[in-house]
Amino acid sequence: MKNNKDDNIIVIDLREMIYLLLHKAWIIILVTVIGSIGTYLVSKYLITPIYTSSTKVFVINRQEENRTTFSDLQMGAQLTKDFSILVRGRQVLMQVIDNFDLDIDYEEFTELVEVNTPDDTRVLEIKVSYDDPELARLLADAITELSSEKMVDIMDMKKVNVLEAAYLPTEPSSPNIIKNTVIGCLIGLTLTSIIFIVNHLFNDTIENSDDVENYLNITVLGIIPLEESTMRKRKRKRIRALREKNRVVELEENTYATN
Repeated sequence: MKNNKDDNIIVIDLREMIYLLLHKAWIIILVTVIGSIGTYLVSKYLITPIYTSSTKVFVINRQEENRTTFSDLQMGAQLTKDFSILVRGRQVLMQVIDNFDLDIDYEEFTELVEVNTPDDTRVLEIKVSYDDPELARLLADAITELSSEKMVDIMDMKKVNVLEAAYLPTEPSSPNIIKNTVIGCLIGLTLTSIIFIVNHLFNDTIENSDDVENYLNITVLGIIPLEESTMRKRKRKRIRALREKNRVVELEENTYATN
């Protein structure tokens, strides 16, 4: 990093950043692996799996018994919108809650029910998500049946055609363990790299001659070490120890000679 104090501009050296990340690669890899394993374990064992089952109905109100007119199709498009509102209505969902003796309220149940209408169609898809796959299927069928009956009574229709009955889901719709693991891996990798880079950019400590040139804008002519190397220190200690030992021997010899 180069710091231009005159303009208060920080110039980032990409090669320096790459070298920094490579130097800290083992820490980045370790955190990434821990993040991936942690996310996998949480998704696998701590998050309750949710199963989703769906049904499809076709909404149309024929004015004539044997044929479908353009007016019927236009009316069907509007009825589909009305039906989607009815499916998530309080009257339908509260009755389903009572029938199955569910331990949830209306607001919580609406979060589990999803209604989709593909563009330019009169097909309505009703999805129900629950932690029990069999109950998810039963709830989807019950909501479809009850809302169809309400629709026939309210709109004076003959019937609502069920295209697909609810199926028994065999795999959970959430959590997506693979997706969560990849996200955990990316978060660990990105967060650790950002921490190292930010810490390096805002570190004003002068550590070498390059930092002196970058911060003070002067040319370094020479480098004087502040302290001796470890090997030199050890060597000097050994020399001092030998000298002390020789002095002791000389004193003993002199004492012996005097006596």
